[in-house]
Amino acid sequence: MRATVYARVSGEMQEREGTSLQSQTEACLKLAHDKGYEVPEEFIIAETYSGLSLDRPRLNELRQWVRDKEVDVVIAYTLDRLSRDPVHFIILQEELQRAGVEIILATETLDSSDLGLLITHIKGYAAKLEAEKIRERTMRGKRSRVEKEHKLPTGRGVIYGYNYDKEEGKNTATDCLDIVRVAGMWLAEEGISLNEVCRRLMARRIPAPKGGTRWSRAAIGRILRNQTYAGRTYAFRTITKDKKRLARPQEEQTEIPNAVDRAAFTWDEWLVIQRQLDRNRELSPRNQKLAYLLRGMVYCKRDGRKYHGIPMHGQPYYRCSGRSRLVSSTPCDNKTMSAKWLEENVWFEVANVLKNPEMILTELRRRKESGVDITHLEERVKLNCNQLVAIDEAETRYLRLYGAGVISRDKLETECKRIGSERARIERENKDLDTRIAEAKELVFDSEQIDQVCNLVTTNLVNLTFEEKRLALEALNVKVWIDGHSVAVQGMIPIPEGDIVLQPL
Repeated sequence: MRATVYARVSGEMQEREGTSLQSQTEACLKLAHDKGYEVPEEFIIAETYSGLSLDRPRLNELRQWVRDKEVDVVIAYTLDRLSRDPVHFIILQEELQRAGVEIILATETLDSSDLGLLITHIKGYAAKLEAEKIRERTMRGKRSRVEKEHKLPTGRGVIYGYNYDKEEGKNTATDCLDIVRVAGMWLAEEGISLNEVCRRLMARRIPAPKGGTRWSRAAIGRILRNQTYAGRTYAFRTITKDKKRLARPQEEQTEIPNAVDRAAFTWDEWLVIQRQLDRNRELSPRNQKLAYLLRGMVYCKRDGRKYHGIPMHGQPYYRCSGRSRLVSSTPCDNKTMSAKWLEENVWFEVANVLKNPEMILTELRRRKESGVDITHLEERVKLNCNQLVAIDEAETRYLRLYGAGVISRDKLETECKRIGSERARIERENKDLDTRIAEAKELVFDSEQIDQVCNLVTTNLVNLTFEEKRLALEALNVKVWIDGHSVAVQGMIPIPEGDIVLQPL
């Protein structure tokens, strides 16, 4: 039988505890030899990676071997070498069992009985807690060493313009640091944009941080925002939570004096650069807030999605949200509309109708008489919400059964798929009910308020402010539907022959 050996450490601490990669590998190979297993050299894995992560390069390679039926046995030193997370271990165990691959541990026996599985889960949680404690102790030790020795911690990324001196624990300047100063002074003294800085650097064929001569706004922006170039260096600036890297509060960071042998700027020069960067951001056309009169009122006739406002070449446009591949795998091909043209034409047609408030009131009374029972719809929504709670509880119950080894992974996937379909059906029904309730409530109108809105429009139609136009459109629940070059306006507006249809100029 062919076996693979998997050895893993997270760092230097395991070396000191006697669980080095070499000792793990030797123990696993001895076990394989005693049992008569064949272990090809390329099937011996030694990896340095956290056991709390399931996405490990060499472990992924091992899992691929299992899927390809290339191994019959996986040998590890201890359970926590495979994973320190009990949930991850269950996933690995399920994959190996499905492929008919056996797990053997060099220092303990893996019991597959119900009691043995329970003990395995308990050990897994204990290993996870120990990993968290190791991480905490390691971070505490690093912070203490940095505060005591005033040296940069190892493992920091290389900063453009500096080389890291491991013995001195500081960054030493290179010729590229002069490039940083030149770029910063262009910005501070001439007030140019980051795009212009990039163009000048590329015109002079200055090497970029990642090689080549192509500079990006993001790269030069990160450099000029970094306090290290002003002689102030901080350690432990970020923290990882839920696999996301976040900035630590300033008071939790540790300042390292004299961490660089030469700074690119004085502190006052660096502050001038920051003010210019902030000013450039404020004046950038990308950050200008454009007002969209029909925001939230424009819909795509082809896929039902909303149109959203988007600046293009400094001008406001409305574009279907379905055009983005992040929203739909098949992007919508409906037309993108100029906001100026669309708003002018829609407002012109709506204003013509608003000149006669009595027609609006007549239409609203007619719709109210043919309305629906709101109480009945709300009761159905409440019943559906109770069903969703029951569905969530059922899903949790199946997950617990799977975690305890009572049901198989196939059974879990089947039930979760069924539950997901039922949940989606109820949520769609609730969405439809909410829409019908909202439409019914809109018919509960105040005739005096309608008169006030219409009088406001007709008496000062030309000089209405943006907010006053929005008020009129919202009061009449205006919706604009776009289909190619045709635009239809709907809402609580009496239109005897149907929707208003506009043809673009």
